[in-house]
Amino acid sequence: MKCKEASPVLVIRVGDAFCKACFREYFVHKFRAMLGKNRAIYPGEKVLLALSGGPASSSMLRQVQEGLSRETAKKLRFIPGIIYVDEGAVCGQSLAEREETLLQMETILQASGFPYHLAHLEEVFDLPSSILQRVPHNPAGPKNSYKEAVEGFIRQQRQEEGGGPSLPERQIQEKLAEISMRDAPGMEGLAAPEARLLAAVRTEQLIRLFGSVKTLTAKEELLQTLRNHLILHTARAQGYSKAMMGDSCTRLAVKLLTNLSLGRGASLAMDTGFSDDRHGDVVVVRPMREYSAKEIAFYNHLFGVPTVFTPALDTKALEKASIHRVIERFLYRLQAEFPSTVSTVYRTGEKLSATPGDASPAAEPERCLLCLCALDTNVEDGSALQAILVSEQLSQQKLPAALPTERGCCPGAEEQRGCCMNTTAPGADFLPLLCYGCRLTIKDTTCLESLPLYVRAEAERRKRRAAMKLEIQEFLLEDEAVTPDES
Repeated sequence: MKCKEASPVLVIRVGDAFCKACFREYFVHKFRAMLGKNRAIYPGEKVLLALSGGPASSSMLRQVQEGLSRETAKKLRFIPGIIYVDEGAVCGQSLAEREETLLQMETILQASGFPYHLAHLEEVFDLPSSILQRVPHNPAGPKNSYKEAVEGFIRQQRQEEGGGPSLPERQIQEKLAEISMRDAPGMEGLAAPEARLLAAVRTEQLIRLFGSVKTLTAKEELLQTLRNHLILHTARAQGYSKAMMGDSCTRLAVKLLTNLSLGRGASLAMDTGFSDDRHGDVVVVRPMREYSAKEIAFYNHLFGVPTVFTPALDTKALEKASIHRVIERFLYRLQAEFPSTVSTVYRTGEKLSATPGDASPAAEPERCLLCLCALDTNVEDGSALQAILVSEQLSQQKLPAALPTERGCCPGAEEQRGCCMNTTAPGADFLPLLCYGCRLTIKDTTCLESLPLYVRAEAERRKRRAAMKLEIQEFLLEDEAVTPDES
């Protein structure tokens, strides 16, 4: 114990006993050190905090609140905002339960004093197709080094404090909260019959979409993808350059093994690393990745951090209902017997690199339609993926008809029914636009027409561009390498 005075109240690991004050100092320092070490958030940047109401994201919100308080010695210097995404429509909640959850969340959001945005998962049907396009980094962003930016921000603050009267910090926070409450889509907006009807139609579309997905694994992957799209759209629309997620060390360890099982190994570094810049203009950061679930639970209990429980897709599901649950139970059981299991998996993931060493920095790779990671399907013959694709093609071929008749082997041959039907998988022209992991999700979707319009529109745009490029391929000039003698 650090202080050597107070009595310990908890033990994180063997030999790591903390009193309440020491544990608070340890917890706060770890959060500040993670942000300071990576230097990803510059002073004055707008950062969107993704709040789910769970222990990790609620603890992250408390750390940001304390870091921006007046009493803090080394204050955080970014401008925070909060987003909460209501997923109750696909998680089996009734309208009354969803309203109750929203009221609880809005109470927490208003108490924070930060601008907040309440979003419903149904809003993904109104997203633009540009959400699936990578936007380059803002050229007008911070051009100085991190140290110069911090010094300039502090100098500007001192000039404002000594130059003339300014609004107190509390008045500024109240003004931001007032603006956020005015802009937030509250339940009173649904009182109009037209708005209620539109909300009911969108909810029905969302339920139909997830009803067309066959497995719980694919449903969880699709839900995560749609949630990320909605957060990204809110960040772009409101001018946020960073999105802060509350993924803990335990959650990232489960995610690492799960993504390996789902064939997402090529994007592991971005899915589990501190920063994820696949979207270009909005960078995802994970400052809670050093905390275990045990540390977060102790902190929330000791310091009264409010949380809101919301059911998930796998709530009350069987233990082997999805790959996510299988991996989670496997890791938790190992962790109970071998306490270093989660940290070992997590530290292994830290060694992954986001870009391969032989990648050309000038070449922009083709990106997946859904997750926007670099496509991992452009592989050479003889690879594991190529073997899987060949096996799929062979397994879909039908044996020749036993009866020598022109009408086929079944009465429905003319109507393309029975065994003589067309064996082309639905959405076969959709699959080349996806990475291997997203292909598995789409293959488990029986009706691609239920996908949001922005996904289908972007897919058509990419297919048209690919067809146009193929038509003019012979007229394109290839870049020739310039030798030193020619330059």
